[in-house]
Amino acid sequence: MKSEVLPIEGIDYVEIYVGNAKQASYFYQNGFGFTPIAFAGPETGVKDKTSYLMQQGDIRLLLTTSLNPDHPISRFVLTHGDGVADIALRVKDTEWTYKEAIKRGAKGIRAPTSLKDEHGVLKGSAISAYGDTVHTFIERDEYNGVFAPGFVPIKGNGEPVGLQRVDHVVANVEEGKMDYWVEFYGKVFGFSQLISFDDKDISTEYSALRSKVMRNPSGTVKFPINEPAKGKRKSQIQEYLDYFKGAGVQHLAISTDNLIATVSRLQQRGIEFLNTPDSYYAELPKRVGGISERIDDLKKLRILVDKDEKGYMLQIFTKPLQDRPTLFFELIQRRGSESFGKGNFKALFESIEQEQAKRGNL
Repeated sequence: MKSEVLPIEGIDYVEIYVGNAKQASYFYQNGFGFTPIAFAGPETGVKDKTSYLMQQGDIRLLLTTSLNPDHPISRFVLTHGDGVADIALRVKDTEWTYKEAIKRGAKGIRAPTSLKDEHGVLKGSAISAYGDTVHTFIERDEYNGVFAPGFVPIKGNGEPVGLQRVDHVVANVEEGKMDYWVEFYGKVFGFSQLISFDDKDISTEYSALRSKVMRNPSGTVKFPINEPAKGKRKSQIQEYLDYFKGAGVQHLAISTDNLIATVSRLQQRGIEFLNTPDSYYAELPKRVGGISERIDDLKKLRILVDKDEKGYMLQIFTKPLQDRPTLFFELIQRRGSESFGKGNFKALFESIEQEQAKRGNL
C-alpha cells in the first residue's frame, strides 16, 4: 500500500461550514435526500459548534456551524459564505501520512491527534490546501462509533434519490495558480494528471477557463483544478473567486446509477438546475451516437451527454446551493466513460453565463 506516495483509500467526508447547520440539514435532507445520522453540539459535550452528519450511499456531508462569533468557523462563513472547508481523506496511518506530507512540502494545520470514547480511538491530522480549504487525514481502523467522539446517533428519515458516491471535487483557484496546485498534488500526494483543458476547449464568445484533473494512482480521488482565462467578459471562475473571496471548492460531482430517475425526483422537490438550449439536443445524436436513454427524456430534464473511447456519460449541474453564486453540485452517471464532459463545456458555459448575466456579472 505504501508504494503509493501517500496511500489514500478515498474521501471519508466533506465538511461544509454553514451559517445555520440545523436549517442546512433540512435543506440537504428534504431537497437532496440525505439522511441525518449523527449530531454533535453542546448536548454532546461539544461547546463551541454544532454539526450534523448527512449520508446517502457512500457520501457523507458534515454540516457545521459555530456558536461563537469569534470562532474561525464564523470567520470562514462571514468571508466565504456557506462553503466546503474540509475534504477529509481516509488513510491507514494518519501519523505516517502527515509526516510524509510535511516532508514533501505540505503545511501542517493539525498534528496527529487521537480522540477516544467508549467506541474506540479515532486518529486524525490535517494539512492546508488551496485558499482556506484543508485535508484531514482520518484513520478509522480502531473506531466503531457512529462517526467520531462527541457525536451521537440521530434518527433521520431522508428519502434517498439515488446519489451514490463523490466522483470528483472541483477547485477554483486564482489566475496563474493552477499549475502551482497541480504541482502540489503531484509532489505531496503523488497524484498524476489525468487530463487537461485549455481556453480553446472551455470557452464561449465571452469567457474561458483552464483546467487540469489530478487523481491518485488507484483512481479513488479525483481533483480537477480550474483557473480563469482571459476573455471578453468575466469568467464564471472569476465570478466565483470574487464572491467566495479567494480559492475554494466550486462543486462536488456526485454519481448516480440512474440520472434520469434522480433528476426527476430532485426537480419534484424543487431543486433547480442549469438550463440547456433545445439546439443542444438536435445535435446530440450526431455527436454521441447510440445511447440507451431516449433523447426526449434527456431533453425534458436538460441532461447533458458526452462520450470518449470507453463509453459515454450523462451529467447535469444544479444552480448554486446558497445565496452566493459559489458551491453547486454536478450529478453524473458514467456508462463506461472516464471523461469530464469536454463536449458539453460550451453548452454548460453558455448556460452559466445566462445566470451570470441575470446577476449583472457577465
